[in-house]
Amino acid sequence: MNTPAEPTDDRRPGPAPAQSVPVSDADDRKRPQPADADDRSAVTGKRRIAFAAYADEDRMPGLLVLLRSLALADPAVCEDFLLLHPGLPDSALDAARRLHPRLVPRIAESRLDAFRATGYDTVVALGPDMIVLRSLRPLLALRTGVAAVPQPAPGGRRLVRDDGLLVIQRQDVTDDLLDALAEGGEDAVGRALTEAGILEPLGSPYDFPADRLYDGVPVPGSTVVLHLGEDPAPGTPAHEARERFALDDAAFRAAYCALPGPTHPELLLHCALPFPEEGRAPVDLVRRVAEVHRQQGRYDEAVALLKAAVADRPDLPRCQEALGISLMALSRYEEAEAHLLLATVSPDFAARAYGQLARLAWLLGRTEDAAAYAREGLDADPTDGNCHAWYVRTRSAEAPGQGPADEQLAHVALFADGQENAGDKVLPEAVRMCFGPDTGPARWHERSVHRLVDEPALEELNARRGIVVGGGGLFLPDTAPNSNSGWQWNIPDDVLARITAPLAVFAVGYNVFDGQRYRRERFGESLRALVAKSAFFGLRNHGSVDRVRELLPEELRDRVRYQPCPTTVARHLDPGLDDGVSRDDTVLVNCAYDRAGLRFGHDYGHFLAESAAAVRAIGERAEVRYAAHMPADEKFVHDLRREHGIALPVEPLYLFTNDRIRELYRRTRLVIGMRGHAGMIPFGCGTPIVSLVSHPKLAYFLADIGRPDWGVSVHDRSLGARLAERAAAVLDDHGAAVADVRGRQEHLWSVTRANLAELRGVFGLPDPAPRSTRVPGPRAAEGARGLHLPDTRTK
Repeated sequence: MNTPAEPTDDRRPGPAPAQSVPVSDADDRKRPQPADADDRSAVTGKRRIAFAAYADEDRMPGLLVLLRSLALADPAVCEDFLLLHPGLPDSALDAARRLHPRLVPRIAESRLDAFRATGYDTVVALGPDMIVLRSLRPLLALRTGVAAVPQPAPGGRRLVRDDGLLVIQRQDVTDDLLDALAEGGEDAVGRALTEAGILEPLGSPYDFPADRLYDGVPVPGSTVVLHLGEDPAPGTPAHEARERFALDDAAFRAAYCALPGPTHPELLLHCALPFPEEGRAPVDLVRRVAEVHRQQGRYDEAVALLKAAVADRPDLPRCQEALGISLMALSRYEEAEAHLLLATVSPDFAARAYGQLARLAWLLGRTEDAAAYAREGLDADPTDGNCHAWYVRTRSAEAPGQGPADEQLAHVALFADGQENAGDKVLPEAVRMCFGPDTGPARWHERSVHRLVDEPALEELNARRGIVVGGGGLFLPDTAPNSNSGWQWNIPDDVLARITAPLAVFAVGYNVFDGQRYRRERFGESLRALVAKSAFFGLRNHGSVDRVRELLPEELRDRVRYQPCPTTVARHLDPGLDDGVSRDDTVLVNCAYDRAGLRFGHDYGHFLAESAAAVRAIGERAEVRYAAHMPADEKFVHDLRREHGIALPVEPLYLFTNDRIRELYRRTRLVIGMRGHAGMIPFGCGTPIVSLVSHPKLAYFLADIGRPDWGVSVHDRSLGARLAERAAAVLDDHGAAVADVRGRQEHLWSVTRANLAELRGVFGLPDPAPRSTRVPGPRAAEGARGLHLPDTRTK
């Protein structure tokens, strides 16, 4: 059967071992999560997926074989494993726990309890008399009904075996189906599924019975799941296939760690650690484990492993580079620089290491050193994009004229340049526009949020009349990680305590992804100090407000308030956007691909196919074009053309000036966007939007404006139809849709005006003058190329 394409990444975190909990219809328990993983699947609509098997004491040896085969057949997949059992003692499950890091025990009457409420949306039910020989990833992409393999039966019939493989979509399981299953009898599962009309037939390789292997016929190479049934006789092909997975724990771990290609981070840690005390673990394995620690925010564990690996081996450039990056994340910059310099000795890694050295020097305010490192990286490899970007950023340039320090506001933000995220280019200017029409260096002292706030920087900040931090999703742990704060502003607590200028956190977002891991301790300590220090603390959506308040003591929670992202009220900040405008007959689409595994899970193929259907339907009513906020966003266009034969014209917003970005969004009729600012910027320009929800922040914004129906989860079964329907409603009555946007914008502007009135008092600013002049463009704006519309505002 046809199945959706496989996802690009599979790095979802898994739960710690859970105690056995009975399964019942009334108890749809949320799947367990580790303490450092963020679970917002209820907001994003991401499917919760698990493998499942029922085993009593006699079947436990077979279950262990199944678990080993599941890991070795596709080492990059590690979903929760729901172990249904009749009430075994907890100690009886220890052997299974040693094989799988995400084992979830549940007390159940039989394997049919996998149909009941388990806390998962999709359950792949296996059996302890099965072994997995090839990847089950295509089954994880299934979305409808209950999939099974109809097996040949006497009389030419085909039936679904009660003990066969099942892929259960909980959404399609009704009470009537559960009642039919409870009646039992011969072929109970097959009868119930057929009568309910939800049986989705699978090909025989997904549940191939070993009893079909007559006279020593080998197991077909296409077999995905081999159903052994009774113990196969020694010497038979089925027995030999099973014996491949009859390993002790040490042999299984060694086999998994030796597999080529990508491995799942949870499984790799589970199988590799602890390293044997005798002998020395292979350097490559140590580096891979350290890389998992680094990706999951455990930088100290990564450093400990890598330091031991390179202690007497200066000739390990990959390890030296990884160690340097991990030390940077711990803000141990001097050590990091030493190890990165050791990595530059290797011609194969020199450019990469020099790029990291350029970033390190820039973080520390050593701009000339950063430029020199970038240039050395280009000498090593003239094609290295990272070194080129750092060289362009740090090469000598005339500094813009600055106004008197005591008349300036310091602005601490993420300032995008080059071909970086278009939303991050528009946002800092929008923040400044809230405080007046002059957004240039005469009124603003710019300070990148990622650069270390050392003593000279503290002095510069305190010399200003106030400090504005934001906006944007700065509460994110893995963008430029540092141990000084645990979020993007690289400021130690003791330096924060010595800030004397009034401090305002303005329109910042809690940007943690659904399923993302991060360590809350350092972030929580920094957050408490920041809230206590701030004269104003405003977050850009109520979802962020709630999440941050959860991390604060009760006495600080009321200091956290709502401040919408200023891009959402652009019409009120720029008088040029408030005039009526004729719109082109276009619809703009945008997608995002950073942390694709967290965004899409196993549903990327589904998302792409549904998007293709939507684009075709919408294309019959308007021209569909693609708005790329970053070069990486263009993956959608390439995949859509390759997989579905649809070609979209691309608007490279990352090359546009801020005015051109706003103009493009202002002149289109509808924007369907996945990035936060692919919704907020057009909304602020008065353009109707539909959000492709793959991150909680999109749902949070739509909740704030009272329009959750303007969002569709990328996991939605009917994504294509819903997008087409929503687009048709907007295009059919566009005037009403625009009026709806403008009306909902008024509340955001009212909140913003009230907050700004308070902030003018905090900073000692005069009341604003009437906005009748054009706002100057940002200093880094470059001419746009390729925009299909004439730029009427520059003639």
